[in-house]
Amino acid sequence: MQRKDLLGLEELGADEIRMILDTAGAMREVIRRDIKKVPTLRGKVVATLFYEPSTRTRFSFELAAKHLSADTISVAAATSSVAKGEGLVDTAKTIDALGADAVVLRHPAAGAAAVFGRYTRAAVINAGDGMHEHPTQALLDLYTIQEQKGRIEGLTVTFVGDIQHSRVVRSNIWGLKKLGATVRVCGPRTLLPPGLEEIGVAVFTRLEDALPGSDVVYVLRLQRERFAQGLLPGVEEYARLYGITRERLALAKPEAIVMHPGPLNRGVEISAAVADSGRAVITQQVTNGVAVRMACLYLLIRRENDDKAYH
Repeated sequence: MQRKDLLGLEELGADEIRMILDTAGAMREVIRRDIKKVPTLRGKVVATLFYEPSTRTRFSFELAAKHLSADTISVAAATSSVAKGEGLVDTAKTIDALGADAVVLRHPAAGAAAVFGRYTRAAVINAGDGMHEHPTQALLDLYTIQEQKGRIEGLTVTFVGDIQHSRVVRSNIWGLKKLGATVRVCGPRTLLPPGLEEIGVAVFTRLEDALPGSDVVYVLRLQRERFAQGLLPGVEEYARLYGITRERLALAKPEAIVMHPGPLNRGVEISAAVADSGRAVITQQVTNGVAVRMACLYLLIRRENDDKAYH
């Protein structure tokens, strides 16, 4: 992989996405072994810098780095020099001076990872920037769909919930469209951004219209602050209109799978019966996330295609 940073799927070509998914397949074999460790990145340093809490994503990246034998540094913004007022650019220069080979950055501002990447020689991986993108979440979603369905091209993937504020949906839309899938979104009008039809996404406000023919039903986590912001009337009404239950899931194809980026609000956006059913591949998404992040670290840090390095 020739690029320095992984900032979003909008900028990646289809061939680059396929390269990451293919490499993740090899990494998936590594984490199936009894000893889940290869020397591929021995001597390299991976720093995780999170300005927002995210136990799941940070742990996944740190585990991925450790499986590849890299040394890891975890920096929580709330307990670092950031809390004393250090700006993003100065933090990038500091981490650069410390010699990190890769930086995994989560930040509440869209574009923060791109800015950070300009001031460090390290590879920068965007672990979520505002409402912009969350590329590794989308890549693990693509990998899971391909693993479960055997392909991505020609499938119909329907996202349900808060489309407006979801960086997961934005990255998935770019990736799925580039790999030939049909993308639908469904949610309350107050949570649907304008302009999606212009990039080929079908927009619905009723699940009864959106779910028929779906191969994948992707349920989004509902943030409780949307109620305080006046964007939704109440939890009960949202669950009644947009919660994915067994009855609602029956509207999709019989073999449709259910995905969720986690953590789940059971009984709100998804029922426990669906979340715990054989149709849900949520735990597989988590496991595949480690393999995909191993692939991203490998491809960005080595920046060469040595297909023997992870054996």
